[in-house]
Amino acid sequence: MRRGVRTTLALVALAAAGGAGYWGGRRDLAPAASAWAAAHAPTALVAGAADLWAEATGAPPTPPPVAAAPARAAASGPVVYYRDPDGRAAYAAGPAKTADGRDFLPVLASEDLSLDEEPRSEPEHATAAGPPPASGGGGAKVVRFYRNPMGLPDTSPVPKKDSMGMDYIPVYVGEEDDGATVRLSPGRLQRTGVRSEPVAMRTLTGTVRASGTIQLDETRRSVVALRFDGYVDRVENVTTGSVVRQGQPLMRVYGPDLLAPAAQYLSALNDRSDAVTLRNARRRLENYAVPASVIAEIERTHEIPPTLAWPAPRTGVVVERTAVDGMRATAGESLFRLADLSVVWAVADVPEGDLPRIAVGEGATVRPRGSERSYAGRISLVYPTINPTTRTARVRVELPNPDGALLPDMYADVEIATGDGRPVLAVPDGAVIDGGDRPTVIVDKGEGRLEPRSVRTGRRGGGYVAIEEGVSDGDRVVTSANFLIDAESNLKAALRGLNPPGDAR
Repeated sequence: MRRGVRTTLALVALAAAGGAGYWGGRRDLAPAASAWAAAHAPTALVAGAADLWAEATGAPPTPPPVAAAPARAAASGPVVYYRDPDGRAAYAAGPAKTADGRDFLPVLASEDLSLDEEPRSEPEHATAAGPPPASGGGGAKVVRFYRNPMGLPDTSPVPKKDSMGMDYIPVYVGEEDDGATVRLSPGRLQRTGVRSEPVAMRTLTGTVRASGTIQLDETRRSVVALRFDGYVDRVENVTTGSVVRQGQPLMRVYGPDLLAPAAQYLSALNDRSDAVTLRNARRRLENYAVPASVIAEIERTHEIPPTLAWPAPRTGVVVERTAVDGMRATAGESLFRLADLSVVWAVADVPEGDLPRIAVGEGATVRPRGSERSYAGRISLVYPTINPTTRTARVRVELPNPDGALLPDMYADVEIATGDGRPVLAVPDGAVIDGGDRPTVIVDKGEGRLEPRSVRTGRRGGGYVAIEEGVSDGDRVVTSANFLIDAESNLKAALRGLNPPGDAR
């Protein structure tokens, strides 16, 4: 009788549960309501009905249901960044979408507590009683100690939280870095804007810009003067600024001191003297700088002209004329100054800090002020002195000037191309921290590990710096936010020196 009553009760309970499900389906209850009903179903009643059925039918009793694991606390705080929904290493500061159009997932402040690594799931045996035991095999990592998430020298042999509720970070055997290495989580890397680029062989070229002036080529200037006292009988139609050709007459000169040597040379010609006598007589005229054209005229006419036609010694422009008809000219007095403008100099004032980048033979571009035309030349000399007032050095660029457009004393802008064209190991300018005893770069070692490293730099150009020592080809260096990382690394090293990791508290 008693067994029959229990069987009847079990059948009633099961029928009630089935009826409730059928009624919910007929009423088209919303999925959310169904989920709520399932979550709050009287599991004890169902379990009791199952026991009654087992007793009535003689089946083995059903084991009690396993209680569900307590749900994790809901995430809180503002959205700090967004991550890829598939767990890939892709992050964004604002809302974003994947390539197939799905939204990135927001990460709240309470979900990104680690400053060094992504949160790790602790094994079941890692409780407050002590650290997890070392595993003898299977490649499992062994926790050496737990360190403060803010980089402070506080360590612990067991898991704990700091005063802000942040979990201490486990440090595994074999993963201890030196005191200067910094670890950052992907979220913090994203928020601080850390970017890195590989170290590679590059050809460094640059440009040094300076102001200068156009000057005459000192090797292409001439002075017309007499080596004897005489008189300027007449000046040809040549004035300052006139362009003259080599051999073109400039003036006619009368020289009493030339009469005796000229008469001696003419006598030797008429007497058909031997070659030695004739050569000595001719040399006396050449010692007075008598032009070869005048000597040729004496040989042709066998007469001594009363005045000599004095020619231009080179092709160029008359930059100065002091000769006047009828004037007395003493020996050595300047009568004309000529300059060849087919080649000119651009002399630029270059800051002394740019001098190591400049070498003789490098190309340069010169553009006169107010002109759109530019001229290409090459550096012919770097003057060996520094102006103590302006701290600049003069650099001379030789320029062809076939049409004479470049005039003396013009202002010009000079651009000097630097670099020898050979590839060198180089990093971006932004990767080098110039401070302290030596320049420093931050090497990205992967997995959020960043290591400051001293380097020896070379020349610069094109936004890159040559590295002569400290990094290798293929290393990655941080190009942004490196000052923050360097400061944190120095603080971490100083704190580690006060309290080594082995001194766990």
